[in-house]
Amino acid sequence: MKHLVLVGLMGAGKTTVGERCARRLGRSFVDTDALVQTLTGHTVVELFDRFGESRFRAEERRAVEDVCASPEPLVISCGGGAVLDSENRTRLRTTGFVVWLTASPETLALRVGRGDERPLLRASPASTLARLAEARDEMYAAVAHARVDTESRSASEVADAVVEEYARCSG
Repeated sequence: MKHLVLVGLMGAGKTTVGERCARRLGRSFVDTDALVQTLTGHTVVELFDRFGESRFRAEERRAVEDVCASPEPLVISCGGGAVLDSENRTRLRTTGFVVWLTASPETLALRVGRGDERPLLRASPASTLARLAEARDEMYAAVAHARVDTESRSASEVADAVVEEYARCSG
């Protein structure tokens, strides 16, 4: 069985929904941002501030490679920018069933708040998320096997929809 991989912008619910999906499927859950922190000993904010985005993206690529190589089927939550790397997109799509979680930039901004722990959102969360959506939507669409709208849905409802898509397309 393939990994279940969640992609999407910050605030889409990848971690919350991923944890619920993992429980329902009886699998381990891995968040690539948390894995980067474990591998480097630095938070995402520290990596951005001390070493820059390019260093963070290199560490993120390493984390994606590690989780995708797992022989155990996992539920994987990818950082919002993981799809920027073409190797990540190829690796995620070939080793996993990828679900793109979506919501409007306004809803995402409400969910992430001021974005203090999210380096790319420090200026203006709503406008930044709209810009990121415009820049990344094509890459999310290219990597995704399915798309689940999270707008006005609880985490449990989204997890139900994700597991349903996974079961439908995996089996």
